[in-house]
This record gives sequence, C-alpha cells and structure tokens, in this order.
Amino acid sequence: MSCRLTVGTVLLVLAASAAPPRVVAQQSAWRCPDPASLIGDLRGPLAHVRYLADDLLEGRAVGTRGERCAGEYIAAQFRALGLRPAGDGGTWFQAWMVRTGSAAGAGNAFALTGADGSHFALGEDWIPYGFSASTRTRAELMDAPGETGEPDAGAAHSQLEGRVLVIEGTAPHPHAATPDAHRVGSSAASMGAAALIVLLDGSGPLPALEAERRAPLAIPVIAVRGAAADRVRAAAASGSSATIVTVIEPVRREARNVTALLPGSDPHGGQVLVIGAHYDHLGFGGAGSLSPNAVGEVHNGADDNASGTAVLIEAARELVAGPQPAQNVLFIAFTGEERGLWGSAHYVESPLLPLAGTIAMLNLDMVGRVVDDALTVFGTGTAEEWTGVLDRANAATVSPLALRYNSDGFGASDHSSFYAQGIPVLHFFSNTHPEYHRVEDDWELVNAEGMSRVTDLLVSVVREVIPTADLASLTPVEGAGNPHGVAGPTDGSPARSGFQVRLGTIPDYSRESGGMGITGVREGSPAAQAGIKGGDIIVRFGTHDIEDVYGYMYALSEHEPGDEVEIVVLRDGERMVFTAVLAAGGG
Repeated sequence: MSCRLTVGTVLLVLAASAAPPRVVAQQSAWRCPDPASLIGDLRGPLAHVRYLADDLLEGRAVGTRGERCAGEYIAAQFRALGLRPAGDGGTWFQAWMVRTGSAAGAGNAFALTGADGSHFALGEDWIPYGFSASTRTRAELMDAPGETGEPDAGAAHSQLEGRVLVIEGTAPHPHAATPDAHRVGSSAASMGAAALIVLLDGSGPLPALEAERRAPLAIPVIAVRGAAADRVRAAAASGSSATIVTVIEPVRREARNVTALLPGSDPHGGQVLVIGAHYDHLGFGGAGSLSPNAVGEVHNGADDNASGTAVLIEAARELVAGPQPAQNVLFIAFTGEERGLWGSAHYVESPLLPLAGTIAMLNLDMVGRVVDDALTVFGTGTAEEWTGVLDRANAATVSPLALRYNSDGFGASDHSSFYAQGIPVLHFFSNTHPEYHRVEDDWELVNAEGMSRVTDLLVSVVREVIPTADLASLTPVEGAGNPHGVAGPTDGSPARSGFQVRLGTIPDYSRESGGMGITGVREGSPAAQAGIKGGDIIVRFGTHDIEDVYGYMYALSEHEPGDEVEIVVLRDGERMVFTAVLAAGGG
C-alpha cells in the first residue's frame, strides 16, 4: 500500500531523524609543505601516502588548499617520471568549477509582524540554511501539529497551505534522533507550506553554510536560536505572522583532475587505457565522516585514497621503465570522488582522449590494507577476457595475491563513470576496516608491502591488456555498461541504500539540480521493466517533484515493496511518464 504524505509524516521525520554564484579564489599566500620534510627516507608507495595523508594537507577536500597541494605533488611526480602532461592547454590539470558550499548573500532579513514586531540579527539570532530557497515570504506562523492521528494528504495541505511551519530542532525525547531540517523542509514544501522555521535551544551554533551544496528547496528554511526562538514560539502560539527574506549564494571553487600520458609506440592505433585513483578526501569531516563528534578534525584518508594514488604513481614508474606499450596509457588522479564521483564524471563528459578509443579503465581505491594476501577485484563481468587476464597477470607477479572476483561494474568509486559509458572496468580494493572515513585513517596503518604487490599486479594486468605491438583486444560483455540495462552483482553487492524498496537506478551524483540524473539502470530491475533508461532525468516520483538525489531518496523511502509509482523523466528534453512496481530491498 502506498504511503500518504501527511502532517503526521512530518512529525515522524522530526522524531526519526537568485543571486549569481560566488567564486572563491585559491589562497595563494599559503605554502604547500615541502615533501622532503615529511617523507624523509621513505621510498615507494609509502612515501606518497606519508605526504598526501599528513595533517598539513588538511584532509584534501575538493577545492581546498590541501587538495591543491596534493594535486601539485602528484603532478611533480608525473613530471619527474618523464610522462607528458595531458591536461588543459598542455598542463597537468583538467580544471573546472564546482559548487563546494553556500553563503548568505546581501539582503537576508527576518522579522515578526503584529504586536511583537521583532527584527532579528542575521548570524546572531538566525540564519537561512544553505539549501533554503532565495525568496521573500510573509505568512502566518503555524506550530507543528501535536495530534497522534495522521490526517490524510488533503487535510495536510489544507492545514499547511500558505503557512510558515514552526518546528523544534531538538529531539523530542532522549532516544530520538535530531530532526533533519532538509527532509522536513522538502516534505513541508510538497504540502504547500510557505516556509519552515527550525527553533534551536540555547545559544549553540547556528547551522554552517560553508559545505552545503544541496539544491535549493522550494521554500525558505531558516534556523532561529536562543531568546529569538522563544519569541517565535510565542508568536506561533498566537497565530502571528512573519516576514522572511532569504538570499543564498552558491560558493564555487576550482577542482582539478591531475592527468599524465605515457604515449604508445603505435601513433596510429588510437587506443588508450585509463588508470585512475581519486586523491581527495573528507577534509575536516562533516558529511561522509563516520567519526562521531569529529567535525573540525582532520580526516587524512591514508587508505582512502592516498593508497590508490600512491599505487597509481608507482605503476606509472614501472610502465615508464619499459618496454613501451603499443597503445597510450592515461594516468588520472581524480578529485571530488568523495562528493559523488565529480572528477570521473567530468572526465567522461569532457574526455581528454576519445572515449570511443578507450580500451578499459582500471581503478584503484583503498588498496592500502591488504590482509592475508586478499585483494578484491570488481568489474570482472564487464569484459569476457577479464578473469583470464587477471589469472595470468597475478601468476606472473613475484608474490601473487589471493584474488576475489566480483562481476559488478558499478560501485561507489570512479570506475562507475566509465562503465556507464560502455567501457570495461576493473576496480582494485583491499577491503574496508574500522578506520574507514574516520580520523584514525593515518599513514602508519597502511601496508607498504601490500601496496607494492598491488602495484606489481596492476602493471602485470596492463602488460596483458596492451601488448608491445598491435592493438589491444577486450570484448565487453553484452549489455555491459549499456545505460539501457546493465547486469547486477552476482557474487556480492555494493553498499545498500538502507531503504526497504528499490527501483534499480544508478544515480548521477554529480548533477546538482533540475532532477535526479540516472547513470545506469540495472538489468531486470523495476526501472528497466518500466522502460526507464540511463541518461534519463527523474523530475517527479509519485506525488513528489524531484530536484536532486536527496529529494528522490526521500520519496523512495516513503514506499513499500509492491507499490506502483508513476515516474516522470526528461529524456532528450522531452517529458515521459512511466509506471514502476517497486521491489523489495534497497537500491
């Protein structure tokens, strides 16, 4: 049975849970740490991890000075190896602007009307959330209903339509979760509310805007604290009105993939093998961190993914030493992976070398914790030859690893962007661990010998795929990477969404707004059966208009297995309507 959107739904959420962009210049006065001072006598992949995962690089969050220093270090390593720069204008970098956060623009204002008539100070008494709409609103205040019953959707709309919903921002009891203002705001907007005010107790911090990059909701959403919150409570109880003016500006910074080319001996072959690893991490925590109460602490990301970047550099060293492959090898250190595969998504949208000539993409993410010789390789089902290639390559190394194969070509790393383009992929992974996405993921914990063995395996795979003469030969599995329907995992599964239902789409996390883009659709899934394809953009799911992936997740979470949902997508600019029957299981 389909769930209905009600005021009660908003209460359950509480218990459970257009200015031009501002471009921020890089901080030129800050000096990157000297590599020699950190690395000392270390050699091989451990030396790179030691530098990239130092506190001084501040966690390498995309668009930050620490990430910029990491990029400069990687480029210097490529230069020293004699590789050719493959980036923009003959540089080592493929650069573009990304939204890294939000800022309060000029003109924000909040005041009560009527007898109180209080005007509140921005940044002291209140602040808009970074996902707030930028608009002017004057409407009656309304407390969140306290009834235990849940009125139907029509009643919810009649109560909230045109009003400012006022909610408490603290958990209603000690065992409840803190309310999620974004989710409540999304629900309130869909029920016709004019705005949402979240009341915070005491004089604690107001919400930070610096890292907020979610698309604006349809209504203003603001936080009010302390004595100002007390006045708003009283005003809502008496049915007073408020005037809210919100101005939110997106903050944009430059992001850079680091790119280098090892030319092949056959200039007419026109093929390229891409080897990639992301070098960004979580900065000072926040979204994505699994360290409780660690916002503001450096997350160094030694395994995730200084380790993969280190192996990328060392594999380049081995391949440069010869023999020269017949076809080109392109090394890419991606940024923005932690934000949603930004770097690889940008590359496939604006490739430096034609995707039509790309033989395969080999991805390295978290290869620094090899234990008991074990290494998992994802993507073995994306080309018919992969299992044989890996078996031979592993046997040819001095110290073979115990390889575990997983056929799925999609996953939470940069190879997914290439697989969605029909390109065979392999993803090397030494497994997760207790320090994953925590402040404790430091360089002292990585396995240097294991990284060297992964380097040997990777180089051996390249030698198998690209001969020293003639063209490479890989046969993509039928339907592999085909956005119209791709095979799902047969011997494992990527991380689950946590929902009880699934549609079977692979979201495009690099899309900021205007709907949820779909990178691919799993074969046999409800989406595939309904006729939805990769490249479609979901703009409506059931009763919800969808602006981004967050709105899609909220809408999906309200359903049960067997629900029939009408889905509206944009396909090549044309609106198309499909009906899907949701299946059990997250994803």
